[in-house]
Amino acid sequence: MPAQTDSTSFPSRREFVPPMRNSQDAVPPLLWLLLLVYAIARGLQLVEIPVPRLPILLVVILHVVPAALFAWIHGATTYGRRGILVFTVLCLGVGSAFESLSLRTGFPFGHYRFTDVMGPKILELPMLLALAYLGMGYMSWVLATLILRSAILTRRNLLKLPLLASCIMVAWDLAMDPVWATIDSAWIWRNGGAFFGVPVSNYLGWFLTVFVFYLLFALYLRSVPTQWALVGRQHGRLPILFYSVSALGNVLLVVPRSPTWVTDATGRAWRSADIVDTCALVSLCVMLPFAVLAWVRLRKVEGPVTY
Repeated sequence: MPAQTDSTSFPSRREFVPPMRNSQDAVPPLLWLLLLVYAIARGLQLVEIPVPRLPILLVVILHVVPAALFAWIHGATTYGRRGILVFTVLCLGVGSAFESLSLRTGFPFGHYRFTDVMGPKILELPMLLALAYLGMGYMSWVLATLILRSAILTRRNLLKLPLLASCIMVAWDLAMDPVWATIDSAWIWRNGGAFFGVPVSNYLGWFLTVFVFYLLFALYLRSVPTQWALVGRQHGRLPILFYSVSALGNVLLVVPRSPTWVTDATGRAWRSADIVDTCALVSLCVMLPFAVLAWVRLRKVEGPVTY
């Protein structure tokens, strides 16, 4: 079975074409609004408001909630309400399960604990963290489907797509974790780590976690009916822009801010500028290339988009 098909061919029942519901090259205005709110939230990281706890929690909410709502609305158009519901359940379920396991055993991420920065918690796990999995997890999945340009989930693509999506998602965490953990103290790594206070096990754990729910979602998609309509390019560009704004938001952090030095849980001191500069480089050299590649691949598609 070929790994790709053009927009005029019709897949067999064992092939998968995403359920795109709208043939027009227009998107709901709410998606643009959510993207704008998220962009503003990225800029708010540079603002220090002297009100205890509220500002950082507000920034966290504005980072997490718009992305999750975007995923739901865009995903419902792309995969139908049932499809995005399945994605949400798998994403939140698998993500929360592995996070809870690691909080108690150290596997797979390592030993850490959450502070009050991310707001209310259930069984030591912040509710907002689960939504963070949903938002950026969905963006990473869409970018992977666009880069591969394969609307057919063959046995080979059944692994390729989750693997690529996992790499894109881990790139986001690689550029984000040292800032939120070591500088903002949203969570504390008990034994510190080589990457500015973050252990390598964190990124291996992230890859395992997201790969599991991506693979389960791919298996679900392979099992559903395949008679779907198509959408235009604009629908595919928005997740790329969302992921790009996330990357560029990390670049904004190179603007100097206090404190100059921070320490991890082991007492090791790290220079804040080194952390944000490195995360900015990761954003520019790892995250943005994924976004650019997805954009270029999308531009080469003729006719309606089948991602």
